[in-house]
Amino acid sequence: MVTTLINFGALLLGIALIMLGNGLQGTLLALRASLEGFSTLVIGLVMSGYYVGFLLGSSIAPRIVQRVGHIRVFAALASVASAAVLLHILVISPAWWILFRLVTGFCFSGLYVVTESWLNHGTTNEYRGRTFAIYMMIQLGGVGGGQLLLNAGQPGGFTLFLLVSILVSIAVVPILVTVSPVPDFSAPTHVSIRRLYEISPLAFWGGIGAGILSGGFWSLGPIFAEKVGLSLAQISYFMVIVTLGGMVGQWPIGRLSDRHDRRKVIALDTFLAAGVALAAALVSTHLPGGLYVLAFGFGVFSFPLYSLIVAHTNDHLQPSEMVAASGSLIIIVGVGASLGPFLAGAMITVMGAPGFFIMLALFHAAIGGYGLYYMNSRERTPLEEQVSFVSVSPRMSPVAATIAPQIVQENLSTAPPIKKEHEIPDGSGKIPSQGL
Repeated sequence: MVTTLINFGALLLGIALIMLGNGLQGTLLALRASLEGFSTLVIGLVMSGYYVGFLLGSSIAPRIVQRVGHIRVFAALASVASAAVLLHILVISPAWWILFRLVTGFCFSGLYVVTESWLNHGTTNEYRGRTFAIYMMIQLGGVGGGQLLLNAGQPGGFTLFLLVSILVSIAVVPILVTVSPVPDFSAPTHVSIRRLYEISPLAFWGGIGAGILSGGFWSLGPIFAEKVGLSLAQISYFMVIVTLGGMVGQWPIGRLSDRHDRRKVIALDTFLAAGVALAAALVSTHLPGGLYVLAFGFGVFSFPLYSLIVAHTNDHLQPSEMVAASGSLIIIVGVGASLGPFLAGAMITVMGAPGFFIMLALFHAAIGGYGLYYMNSRERTPLEEQVSFVSVSPRMSPVAATIAPQIVQENLSTAPPIKKEHEIPDGSGKIPSQGL
């Protein structure tokens, strides 16, 4: 494992720098747009541009990497992304900012494709799960660290924009000097969206909902914090605290879902997230200290949702179908993420700052409610047939979306057979299902 990490050290350093820049850029642009007088609804539209670009990149970037190669694509896209962030301070216009965000989203999607495919092809089956877990921690840690960099300057100046550009630019250096062999690349496959819906309507609607929630939070979270009166430093702490909660919640909630009916865990998790979000909406303008506690709790329950949806989808698939279905699921999530910032901006416009968390509460409750309906309309997957939970992020590319199913397949292939003494009397060989 140590050898694997050494081999990928340059690649992981590059993506850490990329995530620091990406984390800082999202919060910075939202706050700068507010300072420039953009309405909250317009800010939502601007921030949606990133996810539209990311969605386009998810479809196009893999083919570019296949034709041009990993290193050249990484260098080219990082250069364009570095220039795009500087264009925001040269042209102050909502229409242009939407275009710049679209370009940025496309570039970051391609950067993730390069990194994730390189990791996947260069890691053995034995260490793939652990390597992928480290990569996900670097992603979340980088985004969280980027929030703290907000304190290095003022959103109204040039310093923070230059810092983002520098971080993205120097991320190329470790990649260019790496001695790790560059792998071959094959573009991920997809199943049709209709087929995915037929496999599991909960996966379809849950994927859209998870995208809306992720896009809405990361794009308008800083605006919410600003409107409730938090200082610049407090805004960065608020965003970091939610991220830390998300990192903490992955393992226990994932483990719970492996041991019980996953649909029940999804429903319970989303209702708890909705309750915390509603409480945050109620105290946001009166109790800043309590808001931090609730922000952590929101991260604990909200961030694992997408991983639960992916695991639930895989519960209904044959191992041979998992990779293609995951590529389609990330597209569904991308559509939701493109809608999230606009919906969050609309709710803040109509209801004020509390509307942000009210919107998050409503969508969590809607997913949980549909999960309960789904439990009554379809039979559950037997507990022994559920696949293992793997922590994933809505920020990943279709390439990373295919890595999680590979880990699941490897777990299935190495899992010990069910012992005969656990068979039920009718000879079916299945263990009785356990409730939550």
